[in-house]
Amino acid sequence: MSNDAFRSKYGPWAIVAGSAVGLGAEYSRQIAAKGLNLVMIDRDPGTLAATADAIRSEHGVGVKTLEIDLARPDVGERVRAGAGDLEIGLLVYNAAIGTVAPFLETTPALEDAVIDVNCRGPLRLVHALVPAMVSRGRGGVILMSSMSGNFGSAQLAVYAATKAFTLVFGDAVWAELRPHGVDVLTVQPGSTRTPGWLSSQPAEPGGEIMPAMDPADVVREALATLGVEHRLIPGEANRQGAELLAQLPRRQAVEMMSELTAKLVRNDRPRSAR
Repeated sequence: MSNDAFRSKYGPWAIVAGSAVGLGAEYSRQIAAKGLNLVMIDRDPGTLAATADAIRSEHGVGVKTLEIDLARPDVGERVRAGAGDLEIGLLVYNAAIGTVAPFLETTPALEDAVIDVNCRGPLRLVHALVPAMVSRGRGGVILMSSMSGNFGSAQLAVYAATKAFTLVFGDAVWAELRPHGVDVLTVQPGSTRTPGWLSSQPAEPGGEIMPAMDPADVVREALATLGVEHRLIPGEANRQGAELLAQLPRRQAVEMMSELTAKLVRNDRPRSAR
């Protein structure tokens, strides 16, 4: 799709939730490169401002920043109020919280935060922003799930479950919104070199536990797939791996995923486990 066609279908403004660093920052850069203005949302004001300033300087688009904790129960109302009368044609929900830790060692407070950001957040923003897209008969939604949402895995119990939630929710709203001209894409990245992923890897040079994609490549595939398919696993190696796992008995797939997850370095700080 040409940049002009992309702007016509999904412009003039896009909202990217969780946009200060990693995949969210890359979505913001590539969407701006297509000529859309941006509303960038994150709870880290300093990093958010720096990323927004760099995008304004490089691409010359309008950029509005909203410092909002996406775990808030009123997140939909806060985002809608922050966007004001801007015409939002594209929503990218990238934010996620997760830890790599045994389930019995996680706290109820952390579990609630993971569910709030990973599940309730996208529900509320879709409710807040998509009715106007339906009224206009055009628009798009990108929901970030994960390959970990396909199977349960030891040490990723809550995170993986929330990403399975995103897959099913994405399927349903794709089917509901497609007749109204609103495209929905659910993206399942594998290992991606985001700050959260890098924090789980050994500190030694060349010590990556598993191959990983660059955020730019993940986002490029996602934006090219929006409006074409309803689900995407970025990267040919990831697609082949998912296909092989799907052919195994579920118990064996869970055991294999759990063995891989066990190799991750324990990190007690809430972060993205994608």
